[in-house]
Amino acid sequence: MAVRIRLSRTGRSKVPTYRVVVADARSPRDGKFIDILGRYDPRPDPSVVEIDNEKAVGWLMKGAQPSEAVRKLLEISGAFDEFESARDKSSGTTKSKGATRADSRARTKATNDEKSA
Repeated sequence: MAVRIRLSRTGRSKVPTYRVVVADARSPRDGKFIDILGRYDPRPDPSVVEIDNEKAVGWLMKGAQPSEAVRKLLEISGAFDEFESARDKSSGTTKSKGATRADSRARTKATNDEKSA
């Protein structure tokens, strides 16, 4: 089952507030959800972002994929940074994505050079 972390709209007409929820990717936007991680209120001048970072990191470690909007909210709350540091500790690597891509490109280039020679 593909699990997503996304926003679920609540509030009355013209006054949106959102819950940050964990849901099956196939369920509708405001349909069934597995867990509530927090809330987001975009209307006040500094918008309100309340997210339970421990729960969010737990779901991210289990493989839940955040939507683009939720990813930005997780970065604001600091949960995404906690997740990346926890993921690096568990995998034992400290490479960034950019370094990994550069390494794979160098290996591909070397392989292609060997084939052409």
